[in-house]
Amino acid sequence: MTVSGKLQEAAKALSKDVDRLRFSSPVEYVYNPLQYAWEAHREYLKRFADCPKRVVFLGMNPGPWGMAQTGVPFGEIAAVREWMGIECAVDKPDPEHPKRPVEGFSCTRSEVSGRRLWGFFAERFGAPERFFAEHFVGNYCPLVFMEQSGRNRTPDKLSAAEKAQLDALCDAHLARLLEILSPQWAVGVGAFAESKLQAVAGNLSSPPRVTRILHPSPASPAANRGWDKAALRQLQEAGVWKAG
Repeated sequence: MTVSGKLQEAAKALSKDVDRLRFSSPVEYVYNPLQYAWEAHREYLKRFADCPKRVVFLGMNPGPWGMAQTGVPFGEIAAVREWMGIECAVDKPDPEHPKRPVEGFSCTRSEVSGRRLWGFFAERFGAPERFFAEHFVGNYCPLVFMEQSGRNRTPDKLSAAEKAQLDALCDAHLARLLEILSPQWAVGVGAFAESKLQAVAGNLSSPPRVTRILHPSPASPAANRGWDKAALRQLQEAGVWKAG
């Protein structure tokens, strides 16, 4: 089986496993883009996960205006459609929060974190094929959690018991992803993702070196003061990318 085929198989298994979980209040809505946006996610894996990678970047979970719409990690719509060349039909989650509709590639909202991350890679590498020749971007958790108000709730805010069940599935998938891609480096996009990489990597037969970059979220004051320069500096200082 190809590298892409193995990752598709792993993603399908993860999607089925997390669909069996149940979450309590204040979580009222749970979206699984690996299910309703599978065609786009599969296209992402087919095009850009076709070989082992030197570097794997890892995010926490889908954003409501990114992967929740496009099925691609940090999937800011313009970046996925115009830079990666991916545009697929996207179904609806059931149930769907009235304040957080899934409109797929018709969505007019922009995911700032995704715009920053993919814009950074596009500026440095140009064509997506040049970036993905050695790099890949994935997410730790495939689910989006929302409160009744529509407020996003991140996986680290779940109850201890629910988090433990979810983490067990996501840890196993992350280990599988790293085994398939065999990276030299695993880069957490933010502290949460780095902690998950550290927890999983030590149990692998050939563990990657783990580091992190600042998360590009607009909720981070540091990210709003020149995120791209900070991320570049961190990658170069760690040795992931060469300076210059």
